[in-house]
Amino acid sequence: MDRLSNTVRPYAWGSTTAIPALLGTAPTGEPQAEMWMGAHPGAPSRIFRHPTTETTATPDGDLTADDAAAAATELAGAELALTDVIAADPEGELGAATVTRFGPRLPFLLKILAAGAPLSLQVHPNLDQARRGYADEEARGVPIDAAHRTYKDANHKPELICALTPFDGLCGFRRPTEAADAMESLGVDSLKPYVDLLRAHPEEAALREVLTAVLGADPAEMAETVAEAAAAAERLGGAHAPYARIAHHFPGDRGVIAAMLLNYVQLQPGEALFLDAGVPHAYLDGLGVEIMANSDNVLRCGLTPKHVDVPELLRIVRFEATEPGVLRPEAAPSGEELYETPADEFALSRYTLAAGGDPAELTAAGPQILLCTAGALRVGDLELTPGESVFVPAGEAVEASGAGTLFRATVGA
Repeated sequence: MDRLSNTVRPYAWGSTTAIPALLGTAPTGEPQAEMWMGAHPGAPSRIFRHPTTETTATPDGDLTADDAAAAATELAGAELALTDVIAADPEGELGAATVTRFGPRLPFLLKILAAGAPLSLQVHPNLDQARRGYADEEARGVPIDAAHRTYKDANHKPELICALTPFDGLCGFRRPTEAADAMESLGVDSLKPYVDLLRAHPEEAALREVLTAVLGADPAEMAETVAEAAAAAERLGGAHAPYARIAHHFPGDRGVIAAMLLNYVQLQPGEALFLDAGVPHAYLDGLGVEIMANSDNVLRCGLTPKHVDVPELLRIVRFEATEPGVLRPEAAPSGEELYETPADEFALSRYTLAAGGDPAELTAAGPQILLCTAGALRVGDLELTPGESVFVPAGEAVEASGAGTLFRATVGA
């Protein structure tokens, strides 16, 4: 088991205070958006290990100069990227079953996400779409770091967000009639064509036609529509208030109107949302634990200055109204509270431990990342405080005790 040293990503939408408050550190004044835990090549966690070094003695029993230097390195230990550790011994770190299912890489990425402003309105492809899209861009020679590149890898990206604080987001399309009522109540004349479309067609056609029209609208005309809609939403408040806040961060952005097609969701601490392929969503505000398949594939449709691939987006989006399924964990007799999802790559659960209680037995056949989010815990021989985490190789025995909250990330069943 190894304590993780993790990278905090300074994306512009990040809160300046939420992650420092969790870690008990002073804010820097800069955004601290996501802390990554895992083996993503873009920002792998680092661990500190003492490698085993074989040495050779000289005839008189002394170490050679090279072996003396190696022994000194062993005593000092080495900080290693988790990606390199796994690559050196995939089955030892991940277990044979995980390697057979997903190859020689950790299939999930765990994050602490701190939204101080809205993230981009986005969707993720399914596995077949990701494989085909990646192969197509590779065949066409689109550079992997090109701004207009859509598929960064050949994997899908199901994800789960679990709130640590009250957490606001948008998730899935609402019924066209509900979206029409919301737009109409703003009293903005330039929204009337969208209202009419939403009421004139069956669900899939209505949602598709309106999103297509919004994304294809003249930018200057759309900016004026957004400004009028934002002013009305600010004046009316109530259910309209979230869209006024979004427009404050993204004035004139067509994503503000697209957002009105989606369900607004407020999570309480401990509640979660699962985001499957093709479901449009955006996180707006709050602190949460997020887990996902290890992929960078995102198709954006607004609330961003980044590239929007409209034709591919419209191909990927599932144009169906859904009720956002707020998840609450299922408690087992062991004390583990599991967030049930259909994802193969990951499973997320939570333990709430009490001082003096029985230790939680956490040994698992696959790899694990254990994250403390509250209190003071002892995991194996390591003490964890909020924001600290460890990597546990497959099959390694581990228990947790103390008083606090521990999240457990591992491979799906």
